[in-house]
Amino acid sequence: MKLNTIERWMVNSPLRRIGQYLVMQWFKTTVALKTGAAILEVGCGSGVGAKLIYQSYQPAHLYLLDLDPGMIKKAARRVNSENDRPIDYCVGDAARLPVKDDVLDAVFGFGFLHHVPAWRDGLTEVARVLKQGGVYFMEEYYPSLYQNVITRHILAHPDKDRFTSQDLHRAFQEVNLTLTHIFELKRMGILGVGVKAEAQSISCKRHEDACHVELD
Repeated sequence: MKLNTIERWMVNSPLRRIGQYLVMQWFKTTVALKTGAAILEVGCGSGVGAKLIYQSYQPAHLYLLDLDPGMIKKAARRVNSENDRPIDYCVGDAARLPVKDDVLDAVFGFGFLHHVPAWRDGLTEVARVLKQGGVYFMEEYYPSLYQNVITRHILAHPDKDRFTSQDLHRAFQEVNLTLTHIFELKRMGILGVGVKAEAQSISCKRHEDACHVELD
């Protein structure tokens, strides 16, 4: 689900950039990620998270996906101005990732999953594309934060089947992701690190590997 005007302003604000920086600092204290990894950021927005990923992990391959073509163009302008390594940009749906099975070392999600109407499919896709031992670095919010009396009138989110803390923990188990590190405020949101365990049957579809968007 695309962000509305207010949310686009919020995710591009200095306060949000500071918040993402602090989240990344927490991620770095959890599971070590080797230099030269293959990394996907889902819901890349304007590229703030992508810059932090580069600075922190120096990936060999970085894939950036967002549902909004305008955000992809902003991310390309922000990231390409400071990095000379190849980056793949894709306009795509988090519930149907255009990536092969078991190919990524890490997936980053700075608050994308609660925007996905079929959020369980989105989480299944994250697990599908990760290698065994791959890591999902997650920042997420609960509906009590974004669907309260005030925020529900100014923010655009799906309004059905929203996950609570219990729902999210159960869904991680169902897709074979083990939450190894958690920082959680159960009425607000969670920082979590999920590691893909040994392969088992996960119901999902295969999709094409390559996906690019032309930039103006």
